[in-house]
Amino acid sequence: MARKLKVYQTSQGFYDLAVAAPSMKAALEAWGAGSNLFHQGFAKESDDDKAIAAAMEKPGVVLQRPVGSDAAFQEHSGLPTAVSLDLNPREAKGSPSKAAAGKAAKAVKPTRAGEKAERRAAAAFEKERGRREKQRQKEEAEAAKACAKRMAARKAAEAALQKATREHDQNAAQIEKDLAAVQRRADAEEERWEKLKDRLEDAVWRAGS
Repeated sequence: MARKLKVYQTSQGFYDLAVAAPSMKAALEAWGAGSNLFHQGFAKESDDDKAIAAAMEKPGVVLQRPVGSDAAFQEHSGLPTAVSLDLNPREAKGSPSKAAAGKAAKAVKPTRAGEKAERRAAAAFEKERGRREKQRQKEEAEAAKACAKRMAARKAAEAALQKATREHDQNAAQIEKDLAAVQRRADAEEERWEKLKDRLEDAVWRAGS
């Protein structure tokens, strides 16, 4: 049997968040929280009628509004204003009185129509959770594919660098050999010239004597 959904609220960054979920754990998963915000006092079950109505219309979908404001919860909200950021939550309008809170806390006898609505809401929550899980798996697969592509590109670049380095080393070695051979030829030519010049100079000297 599907569990009855409740609406939970928290604040993250510039936004107040609300989600209809069957448990606090499910709400934390929907928010992507890395710690138990309920135990830390940063999250609670909502008593805001507008938040509850909006969240129950889209079970499992994380809704948001500018933090500190009383704007309607929606899937995509604008940034908060300076006024809403400076507003003291205890002074915000619409805070329920103790009497009203007590009245709201009274159990309401469920009707057949209400039970059907709860089942539909629970099914919608599971559907949304499944959609989020598929999206998460898709993003992880895309990230893994991108990582593999980068690794393949890096390996190809490293292989190209290694090949170019080997070719350079081979060319440099061949050039060194060629230079050595040229130097030997230059030395041999210098030696031949010195011997020839000595003989010719000697012949010139003898001819002039």
